[in-house]
Amino acid sequence: MLKKLLKKYAKNEKGLTLIELLVVIVILGIIAAIAVVSIGGIVGKSKDKAAVSEAVQIINAAKLAQSDDSDANSWNNGDLANYVSNVKDEDWTVNWDGTTYSIENHDGGKVIEESDSDVEVTEKDLTDYLN
Repeated sequence: MLKKLLKKYAKNEKGLTLIELLVVIVILGIIAAIAVVSIGGIVGKSKDKAAVSEAVQIINAAKLAQSDDSDANSWNNGDLANYVSNVKDEDWTVNWDGTTYSIENHDGGKVIEESDSDVEVTEKDLTDYLN
């Protein structure tokens, strides 16, 4: 009777073989590798959009300053201190030529022009990038 009971439990023994376990680990590794690459791209794009959004906010602050002082046509970080705060990039200049606002020496412009040099980009370029 004991022998029959041991055979019964031996037949019902279920588990994973080493091959099955390795296949599952390989599949999980492939999925993880794809996820890491995708998340890295998303993080990079969000940082770029944050820089461009900051440039748009600076231009909007310049518009407010323009409404207070209609004679000004160029502003820097110190000029707009009352209109904008918590700006990460601090060495920029906003220009107004009578029709168009533009910003130069800001990281948002570098994102749009895809270069490391300081460039001047217009408000339209910035908003087109965000849309």
